[in-house]
Amino acid sequence: MKTTYMIKRFLPYFKKYRSILVFDLLCASLTTVCEIVFPLIVRYITDMGMNNLEGLTVGIILKLTALYVVLRIIDTAANYYMAGTGHIMGTKMETDMRADLFEHLQTLSYSYYSNTKVGQIMSRITSDLFDITEFAHHCPEEFFITFLKIAVSFCILLTVNIPLTLIVFAVIPIMIFFALRYRLQMRTAFKQSRVQVGELNAQVEDSLLGIRVVKSFTGEKSETEKFRKGNEKFLAIKKIAYKCMAGFQSTNRFFNGVMYITVVFAGSLFMINRKISPADLMAYLLYVSTLLASIKTILDFTEQFQRGITGIERFIEIMDVQPEITDAPGAEVLPAVRGDIVFENVSFIYSDGDKEVLENIDLSISAGQSIALVGPSGGGKTTLCNLLPRFYDVTSGRILIDGNDIRSVTLKSLRSQIGIVQQDVYLFSGTIRENIAYGRIGATDDEIRRAARDAGAEEFILKLPDGYDTYVGERGVKLSGGQKQRISIARVFLKDPPILILDEATSALDNESERIVQASLERLAKGRTVLTIAHRLTTIKNADVILVLTENGIQEKGTHNDLIEKHGIYYHLYNI
Repeated sequence: MKTTYMIKRFLPYFKKYRSILVFDLLCASLTTVCEIVFPLIVRYITDMGMNNLEGLTVGIILKLTALYVVLRIIDTAANYYMAGTGHIMGTKMETDMRADLFEHLQTLSYSYYSNTKVGQIMSRITSDLFDITEFAHHCPEEFFITFLKIAVSFCILLTVNIPLTLIVFAVIPIMIFFALRYRLQMRTAFKQSRVQVGELNAQVEDSLLGIRVVKSFTGEKSETEKFRKGNEKFLAIKKIAYKCMAGFQSTNRFFNGVMYITVVFAGSLFMINRKISPADLMAYLLYVSTLLASIKTILDFTEQFQRGITGIERFIEIMDVQPEITDAPGAEVLPAVRGDIVFENVSFIYSDGDKEVLENIDLSISAGQSIALVGPSGGGKTTLCNLLPRFYDVTSGRILIDGNDIRSVTLKSLRSQIGIVQQDVYLFSGTIRENIAYGRIGATDDEIRRAARDAGAEEFILKLPDGYDTYVGERGVKLSGGQKQRISIARVFLKDPPILILDEATSALDNESERIVQASLERLAKGRTVLTIAHRLTTIKNADVILVLTENGIQEKGTHNDLIEKHGIYYHLYNI
C-alpha cells in the first residue's frame, strides 16, 4: 500500500478530536517560539557587547531575561498539554480503531477464521494498534514543529546573509535524501517482525490451549524446539531492522557534522571578508543547532513513523476483508416461523475446494418434524446444516423457511430463530449464569434457572460452591463434558428457537452423561423442527425421517424400521 493511501484512510479518525489536534499544534508552535527567539537574544547581546558595550545596560539584560523566562513558562505549559492531552488523544484514536476492528471481525464469515490464525489477529488488535497511538500524536506534531523551525529560521537567516543561508539549507535535502534511503527497508523489516510476532502468538496459543495433549504425549521438548525456531526467526528479522536503523542513524550523525563544519568554514570565510559579523555567525551556529535537533527528531521519528504506518497497513488489511455472507439489499426481517424447511436443488462447494460437497439436494421438512442425518464422514451432513443459518451460502439452488428464501431476509432475524447444539461445546470465560444468559441477552434470573432446569443442569449447578455464579474457567475447563453440554442446551432452551440443529451433541460423552443429555435434548426438541446429525444411531431411532447422506447425495430416506428392512447403507451402519 502507498503511504499516502494509508494516511488518507487514517485521517478520518482525527475528525472527532480535531479541536484537541488544533490546540495541540498551537502549543507546538508556542514551544517553537522559545527556541527561535533564543538565538536572536544571544545575537543581540553579543553584537551589543562587541560594538556598543556601554549601551548594554543591566535593565536591557533584565528585560531580555524576563522575556525568555516568560517564553519558557509558556513553553512548559504548552509541552505539558502536548505530552498529556496529546497522548490521550492518540489513545482515544487507538481505542476507536480497536473498536472498529473488533466490530468488523464480528462480521467476517466462517471461511475467514478457517484460514486465519487467531494469534495473528490478536497481534493486530493489540501491539499493532499501540504503535498507532504514538503515531497519531507525534506525527502531526513533529512534522508541524520541524516545518515551523525550518521555515522561520530560513526567513530570519535570509535577512542576515543570503549566500550562507542558501549554502546551509542546500545541505538539508541531501541529508534527508540519504537518511530516507533506509525508510523502505525499515518498513519492510518492521512489517516482517509484526507478522512473526503474530506467528509466535499463534504458536503459544496453540501450545498452551493443547497443554493436556502436550503433556500426555510428553511433547514438551518438541513444543520448546518449535518455539525456539520461531523465536530465532523473529531475532533474525529484528537484526535486519536494527541494521537498517543503524545505517539511518549513522547517516544522520555524519550529516550533522557536515552541517556544522559547513557553517564554520563558510561563515569564517564570510567573516574574514567582513560580510558577516561574529554575532551573526554565533546566531547561525545556534540556529543550525536548533535545525539539526529538529531534523534529528523528525528523522528519529521515522522509526516510530514506520511502526505506525506498518500498524495502519495491517489494520487496513483486515478492514478491507469483506464478509462473504451479508444481508442482501432490501433484506426483510424474517417473521416468527413455524419451521417448514425446503432445500431446492441445493449444491455447494467450498471456496478453496474443487469438488462439490453437496450436489442437487432436494429436501422438504415439515414444521415440527424430526429429521436425522446419518452417513459416512465427508458426506456433507454438517455442511448441509451449516447452510441453513447461512454460515455458508449455497453455490446454486435455494433454501426456504416458511416459503422465504433465507438469502432475502436479514441474518440476525434468520439466526435468531435457529438453535444449535454442537459436539464441541464452547463456553466463555465467566460464570455459569453468564454462559446460559448468552442464549438471550437480558434474560431474568428466573428465566435462566428455568432453562437450566429444562436442560437437566440445575441439579449439578446447585451442588457447586458458588452455584450459578461458579466460574467455569477458560473454555469451560472446570466442568465435565456432560456438564458443559447441559449448559449449552440450557442456552438454547433460553433462546427458544422454532428450528433446532443437533450436531453430534452426545457423541463425545460417556454413557451416563449421554443418557442425561439425551433426555434434555428430547425435552428441547418437543414442538420444534429438528435436524440431528448422529453417528450413534441408537440416539435417532425415533426420528420421523432418517436421511442417509453420502458423497453421492441422499441415498436412503425413511423411518428406522423402514431402512432396517431395506438392508441398505443404513442397515449396514446400524449393524456396525
